[in-house]
Amino acid sequence: MAVLQIITGANTPVLRKKTEIIPKVTKEIKKLIKDMKETVPAEKGAGLAAPQVGVSLRLSICMLDGKYEAIINPKILWKSEETTIDEEGCLSLPNIWLNIKRHNEIILNYLDEKGKTHEKKYSGFDARVIQHEVDHLDGVLIVDY
Repeated sequence: MAVLQIITGANTPVLRKKTEIIPKVTKEIKKLIKDMKETVPAEKGAGLAAPQVGVSLRLSICMLDGKYEAIINPKILWKSEETTIDEEGCLSLPNIWLNIKRHNEIILNYLDEKGKTHEKKYSGFDARVIQHEVDHLDGVLIVDY
């Protein structure tokens, strides 16, 4: 396992590109997940998307229910009407903290690191982290808000 280098800068091409679907959870994907799971706490983050380590794939690591989980090919199926504005930072934009409006609850469809499909409702901080990371997978950064 290894702590990966975080790609920084609002205009960095890999951070602005829509990512590719992962067709299958391979050995290489599992290694990337392990390395990303080691990188997030080392960088004191709540989440990390693959483009932030230079890989343009639909993969994120998110702090959910107090532990780091891989979400592969995430798709937000539903968002609550209720929103909350809260301060967010980003590992790719050091020292930038912005008030961002996010939906309080979401329903997410995704694959776990074993390739199993899940559909789950998230709320509060978990929902916020997922929305932030899914934005990364679509080339959207907090400065765009």
